Amino acid sequence: METVEAFLREYGYIVLLVGTFLEGETMVLVAGYMAKVGLLDLNLVILSSFCGTYCGDQLYYFIGRRWGNSAIKRTNENWQRRSARVMDLLQRYDTWFILGFRFVYGVRNVTPFVLGATSIRPLRFMILNALAAIVWAISFAYGGYIFGHAMEAFLEQIKSYQMTFFAGLGVVLIGIWFYRRFKSRRSTDQVS
Repeated sequence: METVEAFLREYGYIVLLVGTFLEGETMVLVAGYMAKVGLLDLNLVILSSFCGTYCGDQLYYFIGRRWGNSAIKRTNENWQRRSARVMDLLQRYDTWFILGFRFVYGVRNVTPFVLGATSIRPLRFMILNALAAIVWAISFAYGGYIFGHAMEAFLEQIKSYQMTFFAGLGVVLIGIWFYRRFKSRRSTDQVS
C-alpha cells in the first residue's frame, strides 16, 4: 500500500494531466477523493485537470481547424448535410455550446474538432475553452472531494457484503455449469 501511495504522491498529477488530456471525468472525481484523504493536494488536482482538459481541447480544435473541412468533404452527402446543420447551430449558439460541451458525456473529444472546422476564431475559442475548463476542473475535483465520504462509506459497505456476494456468484456459476452439462448430456442421449 505504501508503494501505491508513494506512486500517487510522485506521479499522480502527471497521470491526471494525461488522463484529462484524453477524457478524464472519472479520474478527476477519484483525484478529488484522494485529495480528501490526503494523498493529493486539491489545488494541484484542479490545476492538473484544468491544464490537461484545456490543452487536449485546444489540440483537437487546431486539428479540426487544419483538417476538419477536408475530412467532412470526403464523407457522404447525408453526413455533409448533417454537418452543415450542426455547424449552423454551433455558429448561432457557439458561446453556450463551447461553455457546456465538456459536461456532456460522449461528445467532449469530438466537439473541439468540429468547432475547429467552423468559423469560430482561435482566440475566442481559447478564452471560452479556458473558462469552461476551469469550471469543469473545479466542479469535478470538488465533487470527488465533497462526496468522497459517501464513496468511502459505500466501499466499506461493499467490503462487508463481498463474501456473501462472491459466495452467491459462485453458487450461480456452479448452477449454470451443471445446467449446461445436464442439457448437453440430454441432447447427446436424445441423438443416440
